[in-house]
Amino acid sequence: MTTPELHLPDLPEVPVHLGSLRTAAATGGARPSLSWGWRLRQMLSSYLPVLLMALLAVGTWWLVKNTPQPDGPAAATAPRKEPDYTMSGFSVSRFGADGRLLLRIDGDQLRHYPDTDRMEIEGVRIHAIGADGRITDATARRALANGDGSEVQLLGGAQVRSQLPGGDTLEVDGEFLHAFTRFERLRSHLPVRVRRGGSDIHAGGLDYDNLAQQLQLAGPVRASLAPGRRAPAATPERRP
Repeated sequence: MTTPELHLPDLPEVPVHLGSLRTAAATGGARPSLSWGWRLRQMLSSYLPVLLMALLAVGTWWLVKNTPQPDGPAAATAPRKEPDYTMSGFSVSRFGADGRLLLRIDGDQLRHYPDTDRMEIEGVRIHAIGADGRITDATARRALANGDGSEVQLLGGAQVRSQLPGGDTLEVDGEFLHAFTRFERLRSHLPVRVRRGGSDIHAGGLDYDNLAQQLQLAGPVRASLAPGRRAPAATPERRP
């Protein structure tokens, strides 16, 4: 049995085109055009690290500029001529190295002036205890004292009462008395009245050293002495 054979004629070659696609050979190797959105995304992704570094640098600069600086040496300022603090009904005490009370200053009102480290006291009352235990009390309508109370100027109706060896008491009155509590010394360039026991002395001024037990009076001096008493030494009266 013979198998039948089918013979087809040769067909001509025909080019085939699919849609609008073009091959690289047909377009001459040109790249397809890219959209602006795609290019912007590419640019941002490329420069994003640089932008972040710039923002970090700006933030660091702002933080350093606005961070409070540590307190350095303060610029020297002129001392204030007004009181920096006041106290009413106050009491100030000074003690020795052994804890013993040496001085107590009470007053109705105190004003402290930082330019001179001085205290101005109204209605002052002073209680001082010497190294030997002797007590001295002083009062005045007004007083000026340094910071530690070792120097006090008593102004207006000043009175000082000091114990003496043997139990006597020395009383000094005047409108101005300058007390040096650390050296137990009392001075005045204005008229004073001094009383001890039965003696009553009026003088133009005085210089009293409690440690040395010496009293010098400035003239003119008028004295009414108790029996057996000797008038203190008087210095010549100073005339202008």
